Amino acid sequence: MRVFPTIDDLMPLVGQDVAVTDWIEVTQAQIDLFAEATGDHQWIHVDPARAKEGPYGTTIAHGFLTLSLLPRMFATAIRFEKMRMGVNYGLNKVRFPAPVPMGSRLRSHIKLLACEPVAGDGLQITWDMSVEREGEAKPVCVAEFVQRRYR
Repeated sequence: MRVFPTIDDLMPLVGQDVAVTDWIEVTQAQIDLFAEATGDHQWIHVDPARAKEGPYGTTIAHGFLTLSLLPRMFATAIRFEKMRMGVNYGLNKVRFPAPVPMGSRLRSHIKLLACEPVAGDGLQITWDMSVEREGEAKPVCVAEFVQRRYR
């Protein structure tokens, strides 16, 4: 866990790798719950018997499930001691270059791309989050994760 006393301590780190998250295992229960929440019940996600005969030999996580894990991953790697409030502001340039088979372990490498002042005494912070699957070279998700944090 990388701990920053204040959000201002990020400013000199623009362009640098800042942290690596903890590993998170993707389970069939998570995949099924995500399918229920989104209505995306495609067999490759929710039918283990059929998926066993498919291209990956098992079910795979929805790309958007992988994306939705970014805040959880981030929370395992970076913390601010003094901050009034933080909000997720959006995403840029999201891609899913490789699948996430059920049972995979994922983590993200976090690089600070930008810190820009915003109204309300805050910073808009853009992170590059490259999510890796344990044992695989190709990332499973690459996204610019935009947050607003306030002093």
